[in-house]
Amino acid sequence: MLTPEQKAQRIARRHQERDEKMKATPGYKVWSAVFTVSYPIIAVFTAVFSVIVSIFSRISQAVVWVLSGGKSR
Repeated sequence: MLTPEQKAQRIARRHQERDEKMKATPGYKVWSAVFTVSYPIIAVFTAVFSVIVSIFSRISQAVVWVLSGGKSR
């Protein structure tokens, strides 16, 4: 019977072997490359979109303030 340490080592080795096998596939390599290239693009898009939403929010707040006669915060 295996000791708990031996069992844990066996499980860890199996997981490592599975991960190595997965990382050797063409799909993993393509996904990794696409993700690496697209991550900065997604980050920049998110930042720009947040700024645009903020600008339109300020415009909307200004319009409400003008229409309420300066009573709205």
